[in-house]
Amino acid sequence: MKDFKKYYSIPAPPETLYLALTHAPTIQLWTGEAAVMSTEPGTEFSLWEGSISGKNLEFIPDKKIVQEWYFGDQEPKSIVTIKLHKADEGTSVELVHTNIPDEAYDDIVEGWSEAYFAALREFYEED
Repeated sequence: MKDFKKYYSIPAPPETLYLALTHAPTIQLWTGEAAVMSTEPGTEFSLWEGSISGKNLEFIPDKKIVQEWYFGDQEPKSIVTIKLHKADEGTSVELVHTNIPDEAYDDIVEGWSEAYFAALREFYEED
């Protein structure tokens, strides 16, 4: 198991970015794929037509999202924590993803940088 931590800069305020990460119709806009999402802890979510799925654990509006990402019956659970920090030019996103299976690590890290946050950055740069 491996952990990954990185900061990303997105040119949108934390309130806007929080909605983009938690509101299914907005997620669909920046991913181009159907999404299932709720801000109710204990609910399951699905992004990129099921490529990413898991359970929502905690939300602090405009500040923090904590999710469990599913990798089969893996123990310990893989936890994603996204913290949103106001920055001069939008939001500094602090990402911590723990307990990533070794065989999935490279794909997950690439996905975070080249798909997930790249798509968000592109979406808001076009505004």
